[in-house]
Amino acid sequence: MAKSGLLIITHLFAAGAGFIVAPREEPLESEVKHEGFFEVDTKRVLAAAVESLRTENSLIVYAYKGFAAVSVEKDGFLLLDGRQDLLVPASVSYMVPLSKLSGGDITLDENRNTLTITLPKMAMSDVAFEPEGARVLNAGIITLSQEQVEEFTRQNYATARRAFVSQAQGAAIVEQARANATKAMTRYLEAILRAAGRPDVRIVVRLG
Repeated sequence: MAKSGLLIITHLFAAGAGFIVAPREEPLESEVKHEGFFEVDTKRVLAAAVESLRTENSLIVYAYKGFAAVSVEKDGFLLLDGRQDLLVPASVSYMVPLSKLSGGDITLDENRNTLTITLPKMAMSDVAFEPEGARVLNAGIITLSQEQVEEFTRQNYATARRAFVSQAQGAAIVEQARANATKAMTRYLEAILRAAGRPDVRIVVRLG
C-alpha cells in the first residue's frame, strides 16, 4: 500500500508588481472644447482607462518561489518494498483578472475629491515546477522497475502540487500580493489623473 508524506520547505521570493500597462491613446479622444480652451473630461478619461485595463487581461502582482519535499513508499510482499523522495522547486503567480473590470467598478466622487476602484478578486496561477532542478532518490528493490518509478513520480508530483498551493496561500504571502496590487493600481491611476489635470484627487483601491 502506498503512503505519501510531505515536508514543506519554505523559501520566499517576492517579485514586486511590475505594472507595465501604459495609458493608450483613448484618453486623448476625451478632450472637449470649452470656451475656447481644451478641457479634459475626467470621467470619460477614466472610462477609457478602464477599457484599456480590461484589454490587458491580467496584472501579475506577486511571484512566489519555493520548494516542496514529498515522498511516497510502497510496502510490498517480502522484500519488494520501495520509496521515492522528491525535492522540487516550484513557483506560482498572483494576478488580478483585469478583464473582469466594468465601468461600475470605478467611481469619481467630485464632492469628496476621491476616486474609488474595486478590483476583481485575485487569482493564483497553476504551479510551475522546475523538474530540471529536482532531486529524486529512489530506494528499494521495487524501484528497479521503471514502471514503478514512473508511478511513484506521478504520485509525488500530485502531492507536491497540493502542498505547494497550500504553502503559497499563506497569510503573509496573500497580504503582500494584495499590497502590491493596491500599489500598482494606485500608481497607474495617479498617472491617468495627472494626464487629466487632476493630480489632487485621492485614490482608494479596494480588492474583491
